[in-house]
Amino acid sequence: MKRIQAPLTKETINSLKAGDLVLISGTIYTARDAAHKKLDEMVFKGMPLPFELKGAVIYYVGPSPAKPGKPIGSAGPTTSSRMDSLTPALLKAGLKGMIGKGRRSKEVRSAIRRHKAVYFAATGGAGALLGKRIKECDLIAFFELGTEAVYKLRVEDFPAVVINDCHGNDLYEQVGGIKCYD
Repeated sequence: MKRIQAPLTKETINSLKAGDLVLISGTIYTARDAAHKKLDEMVFKGMPLPFELKGAVIYYVGPSPAKPGKPIGSAGPTTSSRMDSLTPALLKAGLKGMIGKGRRSKEVRSAIRRHKAVYFAATGGAGALLGKRIKECDLIAFFELGTEAVYKLRVEDFPAVVINDCHGNDLYEQVGGIKCYD
C-alpha cells in the first residue's frame, strides 16, 4: 500500500504502477459528465478554469447530500468511460489523475501515457465508506449542475488502485480474462 498526496507530482506519478494499492490524501476535485463538458469548453476557449489543473486529480462522483455534521454523503465512483471523449484535452492541459470505475478507451489510455498521468479505480458500491474518507467538501463551480457541480474535496487515506499508469500498463489487461471491446 502506497500513501500519496494530491495534487500529484511528477515523481509520484512515475513511481506508480498498474496494480498498486494507494491511499490518497490532499485535495481532489469532483467532475462528472456535465462539468467535464463545461471544463472542456473552457480549455478549448482558453478561459481560466475554476481550479488549478496542473497536477490535479478529478474524482468522477456525484456525491449525495451530507447528513448533519458531515461534510458529504455517499460518494461512490461513476463509470469513467462516460468522460472519455472529453478527457484527452484535460490531460493535455495539465490534469494528472482521475478516479472512477471501469475501463478507459484506447484514446484515453494513450493520452495518459503521452501526458504522464494516472487513472485510479475506487470500489463501486462502497460510496458510504468512501464518503468517510472525505474530510471537507466545498462547492466551487457550476452551482447550477447540482450534484454534478465541481466540488473541492480534502481527502485522507482515500483508497484506490492504479489501473492505468504513465508507463502504458493496464491492470485490466494484466489480470487477464476481462473482455474489452475497443
